[in-house]
Amino acid sequence: MSLQGIRVIDLTRIIAGPFGTQLLADLGADVIKIETPAGDPLRAQGEKVNDFSWYFAGYNRNKKSVALDLRNPEGMKVLKRLLKDADVLVENFRPGVLDKMGLSKDVLEEINSNLIICSISGFGADGPYSQRPAFDFIAQALSGFMSVTGEADGPPLRTGLPISDLVVGLYSALAISSRLVGRQKDDGTGVQYIDIALTDSMVSFLSFQAANFLAAGIEPKRSGNDHQLVAPYGLAETADGSVAFAPSNDGVYKKFLKVLDMEYCLEDDRIDTNAKRMKNSAIVKELFEPVFKTQTSAYWIEKMNAAGVPVGPVLSVPEVFEDPQIQHREMVMDVDHGDRGSVKMLGFPMKFSHDPCTVRETAPDLGQHGEETLLEAGYTEVEIAELRESGVLKDV
Repeated sequence: MSLQGIRVIDLTRIIAGPFGTQLLADLGADVIKIETPAGDPLRAQGEKVNDFSWYFAGYNRNKKSVALDLRNPEGMKVLKRLLKDADVLVENFRPGVLDKMGLSKDVLEEINSNLIICSISGFGADGPYSQRPAFDFIAQALSGFMSVTGEADGPPLRTGLPISDLVVGLYSALAISSRLVGRQKDDGTGVQYIDIALTDSMVSFLSFQAANFLAAGIEPKRSGNDHQLVAPYGLAETADGSVAFAPSNDGVYKKFLKVLDMEYCLEDDRIDTNAKRMKNSAIVKELFEPVFKTQTSAYWIEKMNAAGVPVGPVLSVPEVFEDPQIQHREMVMDVDHGDRGSVKMLGFPMKFSHDPCTVRETAPDLGQHGEETLLEAGYTEVEIAELRESGVLKDV
């Protein structure tokens, strides 16, 4: 695997950090998840089977768990010892907490001058909001993302998933991977800090909405499922449901009209250009909506796709996992977790022709790899027993 031999010390919890470190783990990195004796809060959330959270399992495969009391000076000593041989440290505390823990830049430089440190926070390491508490919902709101999501006459909406947590996880994995490559080329610049914020990440996803505003001062408006640059585009009711359709340019639009047997629209001077169709969206809907209702969703999906027009069903989550394409792409895996039984989890979206992603480690029990990891770090069995007895180390 690409990151085989890279050791990551993971101090993160919940989603944003664990998702990023799971991506590194899926790519082969040796990820040591440092948890408190109480464990990552995600262990207690979501649906459980055999008293095990599948929500937690979905973000923590391919990791090892070491449970340490970092409020105890002895626990901090253990962490520092683990950092000596690490390549990466990932944390998602509020800015400044790492310093208060005794892991300032100078201390980390002394421990390991080649360490890459990725800090994930709501608003970043500096700026007037840096010390504010943050959550995905707040990042979606403050970034402008919610302002462009929802129906035109409705309120701003968040996405149904914690999108900022997932986006920042992707950025963290990308930034760390980039720095690992860059480290091979430079002559030792010392500890490298990566500062990634949920809000920054969401602002970077504003795409053409931001581009149009910056270019022309046009404030984006909510448009529901309709596109803000192309018409027609969106959802259409059929005889038995609805479909999503996306004739995204003039060439595809002509194919779209041919399938609908509505090529006469090319001569209608009210809608013969995309600009006119955007301006006269009510006329567009009045013309096309009745035609879609004459046939079933399956009919339009087959006919449109055969003609080269992107059209698809609007699936529920249960339907997604029954879909033949999703099943073929192995986007659900059954992973044997020993005594806990088989756990269904999302598959790998990255497909490699060589050295594909695999599940090398199941989602760990709290502290499952404490003794193993400390032995690798040079601790004796006697020392480990003393740490366990004093409550610094918790393991199964």
